[in-house]
Amino acid sequence: MQAMLDVIAPVFLVLGFGYLATWRRVIGPDAIDGLMAFTQKIAIPCLLFKGISTLDLGQNYDWRLLVSFYSGAVIGFFGGMLGARMLLGRSWEDSVAIGFGGLFSNALLLGLPITERAYGPDALEANYTIISIHAPICYGLGITAMEIVRNRGQRHRAMLGKALRAMFSNALVIGIALGFAANLTGVTPAGPVADALNLITRAALPAALFGLGGVLVRYRPEGDAKAIALVLGLSIVVHPAIAYGLGRAFDLSTEQLRSAVLTAAMAPGVNTYIFANMYGAARRVAASVVLIGTALSIFTIWGWLQVLP
Repeated sequence: MQAMLDVIAPVFLVLGFGYLATWRRVIGPDAIDGLMAFTQKIAIPCLLFKGISTLDLGQNYDWRLLVSFYSGAVIGFFGGMLGARMLLGRSWEDSVAIGFGGLFSNALLLGLPITERAYGPDALEANYTIISIHAPICYGLGITAMEIVRNRGQRHRAMLGKALRAMFSNALVIGIALGFAANLTGVTPAGPVADALNLITRAALPAALFGLGGVLVRYRPEGDAKAIALVLGLSIVVHPAIAYGLGRAFDLSTEQLRSAVLTAAMAPGVNTYIFANMYGAARRVAASVVLIGTALSIFTIWGWLQVLP
């Protein structure tokens, strides 16, 4: 219970304040959109740039960590896609969007602050390692699968071009790429530029959490109960269980195991809805899993905090 109060409650209270302020119209939807644009296009890319530019790439890029986390993510994607198609009879486009909910956990807006609250800022290196390839892998897999089912019969080169353009125009991916470039070249910001970057990154997580609460006001859990249950089961139950099992089998360090499992235990992120909305597929399911999953993850995160060393 102490973990619930000390670690989880502050994070979800900030999110709740954003929800309440927007619901009661203290802050309008345009202001929330502006806040989310700031966090997702500027502040969080700066946070990722700073975190990745200082990573010890040789030490942190451990294949065991990445396999432990991404095996569950990929299983969640294909399990959601094939389950929606074969068990629920959804269209292939809907099925890919539903599968994306089982793939894209909220590693940034929830995973980073929860891990930091639980284990301190020094525990985030493995989180940054996971996040550094999270958007490229998830968007790459999701966009490629969607372009295949939507453009059956087109040339593979055209489909690949669409997928790459969509992925590398993403601000998060750009921040990650610049972070790698700074890390490899040793050219990092200094002086007033570094101080300004620090100020922006301090605002990233609290502003993003508050904005996420405001965004959730728009989502309504409607219908599609079986599809919602399928995605949530894969996302907040199966994914962290696989990460934990593989992490123990691969003998991950305590820090790596914590980061892999907690990141896997996060609810589907807002990108789940962005992806569905981008293609006009399974939008009600995506909106519902973000809202319901975020609420349920309070309890699943608490459970994993009791299990993890």
